Amino acid sequence: MGWKYKAGLFLIAAVVVIWVTSAEVTQDIYADYKQPFAVTYLGASLMVVYLPIAFLKDWLCSLLSRHSSKGGKDVESIDEFSGEFNSPLKYIQELELQGTLTRKDSEASLSPHAEGRPLVPRHKDDINVLKHDRKLTTREVAMCGFYIAPIWFITEYLSNAALARTSVASTTVLSSTSGLFTLFIGAFLGQDSLNVAKVVAVFVSMAGVVMTTLGKTWAADESDSGASVNGKRSLVGDLFGLLSAVSYGLFTVLLKKFAGEEGERVDVQKLFGYIGLFSLVALWWLVLPLTALGIEPKFTIPHSAKMDEVVIANGFVGSVLSDYFWALCVVWTTPLVATLGMSLTIPLAMVADMMIHGRHYSAVYILGSAQVFAGFVIANLSGWLSKKLGL
Repeated sequence: MGWKYKAGLFLIAAVVVIWVTSAEVTQDIYADYKQPFAVTYLGASLMVVYLPIAFLKDWLCSLLSRHSSKGGKDVESIDEFSGEFNSPLKYIQELELQGTLTRKDSEASLSPHAEGRPLVPRHKDDINVLKHDRKLTTREVAMCGFYIAPIWFITEYLSNAALARTSVASTTVLSSTSGLFTLFIGAFLGQDSLNVAKVVAVFVSMAGVVMTTLGKTWAADESDSGASVNGKRSLVGDLFGLLSAVSYGLFTVLLKKFAGEEGERVDVQKLFGYIGLFSLVALWWLVLPLTALGIEPKFTIPHSAKMDEVVIANGFVGSVLSDYFWALCVVWTTPLVATLGMSLTIPLAMVADMMIHGRHYSAVYILGSAQVFAGFVIANLSGWLSKKLGL
């Protein structure tokens, strides 16, 4: 477990806290400004701020690289100048050493195992592996961003539309089912492998999600039987939450596929900057068919400067900052671990509601939240468990 994997786990915890807080703020916003598309469009478009940051970083790195290479050339010229005063014996010894290495290489090349092997890869698979490991150019990063930007926008809109129609708890529970879709989409696209431990982790987590759905929750001034959050849910909101989980799983796997094993193939900042640019320029028109179909209310702007500030601040923190951290979680860990890690929003939301709003939870709900956490732990230990138990 390298430092990037450990940092990814730390970022998962940070993103969980940010997402729960942002979901509560978003639902408060909808009390006065019920515009899911406007909130989604603003949050996605604000990610364009990563583009100048990424290009400034590239410029500084190239400047430092040129400076260091110039210093290296100066040192090399000094070494060559001083080498002219060395004795001829050193030059002869170097020639003898090169001759010895040449003889060893020629003998090795005549060995029966090495004889007949091509020095240059002749198979397309070898060339594809080399291409897959190289870092993507700026143009290729832009193309990847344009490909996956609609998927990310749809994911964010469906989640916000679900929050506008149902409770935070319901949306959180349904979004947590994305672990199942991430596992099977990753296996289908060849991005992740299936083993018994991973399947167990997903189904333990899914069982916890089901238990939290069936479990009861009520406030101190409400009766146990009458007032669960179920009364606040709607069929359309739950459907949007489930569809958001599907598109979330697809986006997660594709992000990992483009970024590489540890994010070595792509600059995540630049990728999300292009996603923001594409959303800003090319996805604004979606409000027209959504409004015509009655899914989205007629577009309006916030009625007060205070609401403007809240919407923009929530866009920066809940979308720009948290989505970038979440992308690093996916790249530095695995899509499955990052997705199951987001399921930790369920127990965190439960604890927050207990402490802040004085809500009570049934034993079934609490046990389900514990199972969600257990699934996250099993997913992180899947490799170790497979080796230890021979699965």
